[in-house]
Amino acid sequence: MFRRTNRSIRICVEHRSAKAFCCANPILATTVWIASVVCISGLAMTAETDKVFRAGAFAIDITPEKFPVSSSGSMTHRVAKQAHDPLHARCLVLDDGQTSIALVTCDSCMIPREIYDAAKQLASESTGIATDHILCSATHTHTAVSVAPTFQSLVEEDYIPFLVERIAEGIIQAHSQLEPARIGWAIGNNPNQVFNRRWFLRPGVAIDDPFDSGTDRVRMNPSANSRSLLQPAGPVDPEVPVVAVQALDGRPIAMWANYSLHYVGGVPPESLSADYFGEFARQFAKMILATQSKPPFVAAMTNGTSGDINNVNFFEGRSRQPPFEQIRLVANDVAASAAVAYQRVQFENWVPLEMRETEIELGVRRPDTEEVARAKQLLADAGDSPKNDRRLIYAGETLDLAEYPPTVKVKLQAIRIGGLAIVSSPCETFVETGLAIKKSSPFKPTFTIELANGYNGYLPTPEQHALGGYETWRAKSSYLSVDAEPKIRETLLQLLDELNTSRPQSTVAQ
Repeated sequence: MFRRTNRSIRICVEHRSAKAFCCANPILATTVWIASVVCISGLAMTAETDKVFRAGAFAIDITPEKFPVSSSGSMTHRVAKQAHDPLHARCLVLDDGQTSIALVTCDSCMIPREIYDAAKQLASESTGIATDHILCSATHTHTAVSVAPTFQSLVEEDYIPFLVERIAEGIIQAHSQLEPARIGWAIGNNPNQVFNRRWFLRPGVAIDDPFDSGTDRVRMNPSANSRSLLQPAGPVDPEVPVVAVQALDGRPIAMWANYSLHYVGGVPPESLSADYFGEFARQFAKMILATQSKPPFVAAMTNGTSGDINNVNFFEGRSRQPPFEQIRLVANDVAASAAVAYQRVQFENWVPLEMRETEIELGVRRPDTEEVARAKQLLADAGDSPKNDRRLIYAGETLDLAEYPPTVKVKLQAIRIGGLAIVSSPCETFVETGLAIKKSSPFKPTFTIELANGYNGYLPTPEQHALGGYETWRAKSSYLSVDAEPKIRETLLQLLDELNTSRPQSTVAQ
């Protein structure tokens, strides 16, 4: 609503009523024109100052209340007896006066779409935030409760209702804490912790696969510091984007970071852990002296495009660390890079928000009759013995995928926060895709969030599919058609173009 003084109204009215007379009197016309410009400019300035940007954040504990629980991130069934550190769903709600969006990142390996959809519906009913304006993602810690059926991990069914309720409650609490705020962003850089894990090996070095195809040309996670190493099969993305929100008095409210690093590991199999994502949040809060903020400051690390990225320098290797120590080292290093970027943030009093969501249908790489027959024979020959051999594990995956539908629908989102853009997909996306989106996006900066709004396995590019390797091996963790990546990438760029076309140029933060 525009606030106009009586004088402003009078000038505007007088301008309209004197229009005809002014046409015959150039001097008077000029005087009235100046008055009208002042009037209009004053109204515009008042309108801008009337706009209020609000933000609220909340981190809710999603650590299971009962143990033991099935733990994710392994090809075989694994059971955790305790939590080394808490798991959280970190929630941020932003509101520009017309549009509200929610960002959520959960300490989980991957979360099926049905869980997210149920949580979004509950949150929407309480807050009024549209379900298509909520982005939920998983960090991809490999030591969280298993809620997605991958390999031989058993789904912890009793945990799912608890997780749904906690995600929804986290969004509701963040919404309840909305307050006038300022927002800004900056790009940090840390090349120290990201290395492509897919490698070409020297000619003559055998590369096996669970299907005995003999067609793979790259190996995932080869032996470090080995004479067989030739070169990595792809690039890395060292960027550390940060989006920061503060109260009008300068009190930090939240910081959302992004880094294209798969996970770190080094967690004993009987323990749950948020991996470096949780430790990053704790370290960053300490670095900016925000541990005592009221309401509590919320820092979060989202996973970028890291489907082919590890934190091991394969040319050099690394020293063996005690449990959890490598997590601490990586988190501290990346948090320091984020803190440097944080100091460069230029906060805006108001920026426009906009969000797009769409759904596309993609093909499924189902096994043929011959492949199914081979899998059945392998499992029959193994009998009741433990299915720890990769050939047997993937035989089981082949039979599971034979029951999949020929196509699946995936949800894609794009968000505009002023001049910043965020896109998301429900896949373990290769770094090439993230780099290509950043390069072609009309928004600078743009960053990507993977494993969002569902789980649809690895997303290699067609070129990486041709090279083979673990990420391409057909399983519940990698089943989308070879052409899925270009379709997802092109759709996300279309959403960004739509956001760019609709944005008012005069209000975009630079």
